[in-house]
Amino acid sequence: MPNQLRWRAAAGRQALQAALRRFFAGRGYLEVETPLLVPAPGMEPHITAFETPFLPETDIGRPRSLYLHSSPEYAMKRLLAEGAGPLFQLCKVFRNGEVSATHNPEFTMLEFYRPHADYHVIMEELEQALAEAGRSVTGGESGADPTFFTRLPYERITVRDAVLHATGVDLRACPDGPSLKRAAEAVGVRTGDATSFDDVFFHLFLQRVERGLGHERPTFLIEYPASMASLSRLKPGDPAVAERVELYVKGLELANGFSELTDAVEQRARLVEEQELRKALGRPVYPLDERFLDAVGRMPPSAGIAVGLDRILMLLMGVSTISDVLLFPAHEFV
Repeated sequence: MPNQLRWRAAAGRQALQAALRRFFAGRGYLEVETPLLVPAPGMEPHITAFETPFLPETDIGRPRSLYLHSSPEYAMKRLLAEGAGPLFQLCKVFRNGEVSATHNPEFTMLEFYRPHADYHVIMEELEQALAEAGRSVTGGESGADPTFFTRLPYERITVRDAVLHATGVDLRACPDGPSLKRAAEAVGVRTGDATSFDDVFFHLFLQRVERGLGHERPTFLIEYPASMASLSRLKPGDPAVAERVELYVKGLELANGFSELTDAVEQRARLVEEQELRKALGRPVYPLDERFLDAVGRMPPSAGIAVGLDRILMLLMGVSTISDVLLFPAHEFV
């Protein structure tokens, strides 16, 4: 059962969530609650959803598969399309098979969206929110530094500059998989049988770039290559990059956000492409969420970001494994 460290983490979690709720309420955000059980999960190629059968016991509905959501994103964007103002949510999300020192298959996420904003605005809001959280959480292990999140402003560095600084490889000079593979291997990066630009990039990034991010202060990594746009729009005036941002502290990814894509045709094409990639990887192929796709085309220009709160709490408490901040970590059943 929980040890004293986990009890202290439970108190830290309470303080963290209370601080975040105060912050977002003060900025005019509405806290919402969306379903955990959904008909179509996210389509990210490397995330597997928990699937469960729906078995109606009345004459309403039909037997079908439903999924525990990996993010409340689709539902929250449907609310934005209906004219909602700024929204935030603190909820459990689920990703099958993810168990490690920094992963738990069930974890807590903060996700928030602001209409009529872009990724610059959402970064400013997140750093202010985490600074408030850092001032509120106490009682961590010796060596914990809650003030780390108060070191404003956080660093902002483009993906291109981060890779160039860490490896000397210029992504603009390597526009495809073969050229990037040659450049990566020339600086000693092992790329295995990877051939696509994205696959080679991740070998390069994980081996040489990620671990160096966010040591002096939190670091926003911004403007990913367009092929990694996911649910983000491309940057006006520079369509080679997407307005996507991730937050790193001490080499650990904490958040992923975007200036949101509002082109329903483009969004459908990206999701179909991800379906094909999932099929090629031998992963389950999920249905398209038609309600979400309808909403995308009706959304105002917006920005949003998802934040792993258990990892935030790990850093605030000064611990190295996610199990130290969970009262019932996954190793109880794996």
